[in-house]
Amino acid sequence: MFDRLAGLPLLVESYDFVRLTGGERSTTLLRLHGGGFRGLGEDIMPSDADHDAFEAMTDLPLAGSWTLVEFLDALATFDQWGGVEPEFGDFARPFRNWVFESAALDLALQQAGVSLGDALGRSPRPVRFVNSFGLGEEPSVDGVRARLELYPSVGFKLDAAPAWTRGIITELAGTGAVRTVDFKGRYGLEVEGDFAPVYEAVVELLPEALIEDPHEAFVSVLPAERIAYDAPIKRAADVGATRTVNVKPSRIGGIRPLLELYAHCESNGVVMYGGGMGELGPAREQVQLLAALFHPDAPNDVAPPPFNLPEPIPGLPTSPLEVSSPPIGFRLK
Repeated sequence: MFDRLAGLPLLVESYDFVRLTGGERSTTLLRLHGGGFRGLGEDIMPSDADHDAFEAMTDLPLAGSWTLVEFLDALATFDQWGGVEPEFGDFARPFRNWVFESAALDLALQQAGVSLGDALGRSPRPVRFVNSFGLGEEPSVDGVRARLELYPSVGFKLDAAPAWTRGIITELAGTGAVRTVDFKGRYGLEVEGDFAPVYEAVVELLPEALIEDPHEAFVSVLPAERIAYDAPIKRAADVGATRTVNVKPSRIGGIRPLLELYAHCESNGVVMYGGGMGELGPAREQVQLLAALFHPDAPNDVAPPPFNLPEPIPGLPTSPLEVSSPPIGFRLK
């Protein structure tokens, strides 16, 4: 699929930044300008210091006439962090690379007058999405119920915690809306508390839910068909014998490895669903578009950003997210 995009002409005349703010979070929008068009990419680093440093980078060697593949290859030759070590070290470097690559893809497609779906020969379909959050230090299902009252078709991807009791999990089962339980067991973090009763109750009481990133100590006692991996998946080679994967473009960090991962999963019958990383603006629509093209019927963690506000608000899109014919570029609308 990358061959369909590699030769797209790309003219970059200038670039600038815009800070986006939503709730307690900020992101930085990179805007590439060329030929009367504007390509967009979004930096999802969590701290204002990261965004300040990024927006201070005013002399990046981005201007020129390129093909898309030439531009992507050039990204590897310069410092994308302005001499500042990213907060999370090498783990974060793909996040920044994706900002540049997604903006370049958006601009190149606009200059060519085609949408991403047209360029890849794929048609988007309505996207199922889930709302992702934790249940609090003293777990409560109230947040799930409040959202279901407004949006009964929306499912949930919930962050498990040792404080989850069998009673809480029974309440969650009663909603019929839990699609994924994320144990966050693949980030190299020390396990605090006893997760064993939580795993046991999730397997028994939420039999339809995926179990994402389980801790290694519990993998052998879990149903293999329910295990999904997120944090370890950065390239097609990482999939191995995994049956279900969460595809996060920011974590993968590049168009080429992303398309290789999609192709590998489709060829080998690996189930995919999409994930975001706290995007507030265009990047959330970009991951929604990718979900619409590659795995629309999965429990995609790509809910519109207002779903992540502490309290639910009315008037948001419902699931599945309707997708009309996307406009030219790497964008949903």
